[in-house]
Parts: sequence; structure tokens; C-alpha cells
Amino acid sequence: MNRRLSTLVALALAPAAAALAQDAMGTVSYALPKTTITFEVEAVLENFYAGPYAKYAQKYLGVNARQEDQRTCTLSAVKMTPYIEADQTQRYYVTPDKGALSFLSLTSQGLVAVSDGSFGNGSQWRFASQAGADFSDKGVSSNLTSEATTLFRGVDGNRVAVQQNMVVQKSLEQRAQEAAEMIFDLRKKRVQIVTGDTDATYSGEAMGAALAEIAALEKEYMSMFIGYSDFQTQKMKCDVVPEKDRKSQTYVAFRLSDTDGIVSSDNMSGKPYLLELTPQAVSPASGKPAAAKGAVAVYRIPAICSVKLTDGVNPILQDRVAVYQLGYESYFPISSK
Repeated sequence: MNRRLSTLVALALAPAAAALAQDAMGTVSYALPKTTITFEVEAVLENFYAGPYAKYAQKYLGVNARQEDQRTCTLSAVKMTPYIEADQTQRYYVTPDKGALSFLSLTSQGLVAVSDGSFGNGSQWRFASQAGADFSDKGVSSNLTSEATTLFRGVDGNRVAVQQNMVVQKSLEQRAQEAAEMIFDLRKKRVQIVTGDTDATYSGEAMGAALAEIAALEKEYMSMFIGYSDFQTQKMKCDVVPEKDRKSQTYVAFRLSDTDGIVSSDNMSGKPYLLELTPQAVSPASGKPAAAKGAVAVYRIPAICSVKLTDGVNPILQDRVAVYQLGYESYFPISSK
């Protein structure tokens, strides 16, 4: 059989009809299809900076605050899309009859074109689970109360009063207490403005400006307790090409690292996200195959696979995908000679 590569018309890669070219010797080259599963991954990197009064947040504000600086990465979106491409390890050369040209067509990669399948349509998941409730900016009353107690100091059986003035540096806790008191004062003023319980009269834009200024001041003081974060969004594409002879059809699609964000599947610093493929069992064809005469072409029947992406424990998304290289090869006649 002539193995000269025929000249193909370059058309967009898609399972749609394309022109089939033949050289003078009538030889056609084509490849079997394979499926690549592409992931478009989006993650959010958070750089958290703990507040200097974090350890006093529970005592003075009644809220829990993170105590140390931290960098974390959270998966925010992932889209899974199967694509069909040429398997360059499975190329064939055939010489079809002229009549076969009416139903044979090739894509730009040399694939025999097919019109079925939903390639290019993806399954998408967005947004990580929501964080827990945050009541750090709620409440107008202090978290502290006072209790009366009696202290006695005596010198040689007599009470002695000593007055002394000293200039000392405020402790960190004292500064935290003052900041907490300022936060509660700001909240009370906000309530007074909204309810009209104030000597000044606020309305329209003046009220809005006053409330905005109070909110900005409160946020600034609160950051001294609960800290603050800045965020960065990272996007990356990752591909998985299933292999037929692989014993386990579980692949590391990508990894997520708190320090580096989205990393490749072979970067062991990140937490793995696993792609699990479960091919559907294929029943044998009914009836007896007819004996083929003349030239035949090899083609692939894909395996329909249940595909699931997990973080190792929890499922993120799942779908059904036709994976060509996990299916099997069959034949159809293209010449009666």
C-alpha cells in the first residue's frame, strides 16, 4: 500500500466535515482520534496579616481572631472540557474507491471527521464553600463589665494613703482596650445618627457622609484586632490525556499550593485534585460480522466514561465524557476491490 502522505486542506479542528484530498496515487493518510480533558482552573490567593491586638479580640470584642500571618490558596472555579485531537501514534494509509469520497472527510489534523459527540462543551463549577459567619463588626456594648470589690492595705496596723504620679508606657493590652472602647463609641454614634438621637441634624448626603466616615474609622480600628487580607486571582489551564494501558484510571489533574497557588500535577508541594475515570462496559455487537472485501479503514469507538473531579475526599464536579483511546478499534470497508 502506498504510504505517501496526501495533501490535506487546512480547516479548523472540529468534528465537522472537511475536504478530503487524494494524491495522484489515490492514497489517503489519517489518524485515529483521542480525547484530551482540559481544566481551566481559577484560585484565590489570600495573604492574611494578623492584627497587633489579635490576642485581645476575644476579651474586649467577644470575637475570635487569627493570631498569625498566613498565606492560603482556595479553589474558586474550575471548568472541565473534553477535546478531540489526532493520536499521532495511530496513523493509517488507505486507498478508497471514488464512491467512498462521498462519506469520508478529514479534519485539518488528519482525522476522519465525525458529526456526533459534544466536544468542546464543558462542565463548570464555581466558588468555594462559604466561610463561617462573622460577627466581628456587630454590637454596640462592651465585652467587659465591672465588679465591686474591697481592698485593704495596711502599714504597721495603720491605713496609709500615698499619692504618686509616674509616667509609664501603656501596655499592649491597655492600647487594645482603648481601641475597643473607641470601636464601641463609634458604633453608638452611628446608632445615634441613624435614630436622630443627637444634637446635630443629619439628612441626605450629610448623613451618608457621616456614616461612611464612621464606618471607615471603625474598619481601621477593627483591623488592629482581626487583621486584614489582600487577595490575588490566579488562572491556569491543565490537561489530562487518559492512557488505555494504564492500570489505574485515576490521574492528578492539578495541585493547589498555599505558597505557590495552582501548580502542575508533578509538583509535590501542592494538594492533589484527582480525576477519576470509570469506563462504561461495552456489550458485544449483535449478529455476525460480514467478511470485508477490498480495503478497509480502522476507526475508534469511544468508551463512555463517568468522570469525576475530587479533592481526594469531596467531589467537585462530575460528567459523562466519550474518551476515544479507552474504547476499541473496528473496521469499515472503503473499497470493493
